[in-house]
Amino acid sequence: MTDTLTRPPFDPELEAALALVGDQLPSTLTAEMIPLLRQTPIAGDDEVRQVLTDRGFVWRDETIPGHDGDEIVVTVIHRDGRTGTGPGFFHTHGGGMIIGNRWLGVVGFLDWAERFNGVIVTVEYRLAPEFPDPYPVEDCYAALRWTAEHADDLGIDTTRLLIGGGSAGGGLAAGTALLARDRRGPALVGQLLIYPMLDDRDESVSTHQIDGVGVWDRGSNITGWTALLGDRKGTDEVSIYAAPARATDLTGLPPAFIDCGSAEVFRDEDVAYASRLWEAGVQAELHVWAGGFHGFDMFAPHAAVAQAMLAARDDWVNRLLG
Repeated sequence: MTDTLTRPPFDPELEAALALVGDQLPSTLTAEMIPLLRQTPIAGDDEVRQVLTDRGFVWRDETIPGHDGDEIVVTVIHRDGRTGTGPGFFHTHGGGMIIGNRWLGVVGFLDWAERFNGVIVTVEYRLAPEFPDPYPVEDCYAALRWTAEHADDLGIDTTRLLIGGGSAGGGLAAGTALLARDRRGPALVGQLLIYPMLDDRDESVSTHQIDGVGVWDRGSNITGWTALLGDRKGTDEVSIYAAPARATDLTGLPPAFIDCGSAEVFRDEDVAYASRLWEAGVQAELHVWAGGFHGFDMFAPHAAVAQAMLAARDDWVNRLLG
């Protein structure tokens, strides 16, 4: 395969937004950039907390045991004055396994927490390269177990516990769902895999198409996977929980929603994962949005295709929990 292949065109609205994003974010992230990128949280933590306050949500941090019993933090978010029980939304943030924090992407879950009287638990898993695999996914699994074990205190109905996240968080959600299946709990009602990062092998057509262009290109993806896996990247030593695309048995998993753009690195691995879920008899819904670059719903939320993407997710959650 040649290094760069012709890619599908970007949606015109998104292409205009991408030009603005390009001034703030390099196409390719390198290992040397990680410390600098972490200095400015991409979530805009203060802005996220202001949104929560403005919308009538309250939150608290809990220190819990993560992988190997080390302390990690989760934040519990719900409407102020909430009573009774409702669904649990377990959130795993994005950031390529190397950047980001538990606030990144959590605003996307607020409508559902409001509509269904639910509780969001968002986990501060530890980041690579300082904490390589299996730290991130094992931290997520430990926090999911904590959530289920404390469901009564949290007001969560354990038959309606949904896991979800975007990008690296989507990959971690898929990996955590595999761990939950293989370790016999906690039970999950569904997995919301938002343009998930699933495959370390750098072999797909889409990864070769998105090289030096867009958000989270092939070079950034190699940086993220190398930070997580080191010399194991691309070898047979990589576990299915780190790179769920490697799983050969997807039976027994909860219903999945998967979305991505047609012009992003993760397109082919996401489509393949949906197909493999169907082969295994698992209910899955797949959306590939024409002209979409990675994360376009966050960078250009008012674009028509972004509105359609958000509406499809919303519709799936409504059908799952309604």
